[in-house]
Amino acid sequence: MLLSEKNAMTEEIEELCSNYGSYRESLLPILNDIQLRFGYVSEFAQQEIARVLDIHPVEVYGVVTFYSFLSPKRLGKYIIRLCRTISCDMAEKSSIARVLERELGIRFGETTSDMKFSLEYTNCLGMCDESPAMLINEQVFTKLTPHRVAEIIRKYK
Repeated sequence: MLLSEKNAMTEEIEELCSNYGSYRESLLPILNDIQLRFGYVSEFAQQEIARVLDIHPVEVYGVVTFYSFLSPKRLGKYIIRLCRTISCDMAEKSSIARVLERELGIRFGETTSDMKFSLEYTNCLGMCDESPAMLINEQVFTKLTPHRVAEIIRKYK
């Protein structure tokens, strides 16, 4: 990260703290805004947020890695999240996972080399009655079949 990028990030974080307050309770909204703006929460951003909120950097890292919609690494343009709850397991989620990996040429937790797709598991999309379900960025897809998943991915390619 260049010095000018670091300065811009520090300014952004300080502005968010002035909007949300410099309290521990402000951590999640600040992280969410950084994630939305930059696509991930870099190590530098985590350090700066900890400094400004006067909390330990490990606390910030713990929150970033706990929530599936926050990421400490840069993700692809399209983030595909497959639900991994018991209802999706019972609805043959494993066959959906295999199709996703085959179509994208990556495994879960990875991003394509062109930074177009990232493949992640997530806990509960709230679509248990229409499982298996996945999310591509903010669009929900339910009642998935292997054939339908292949078609969906081809449209995004």
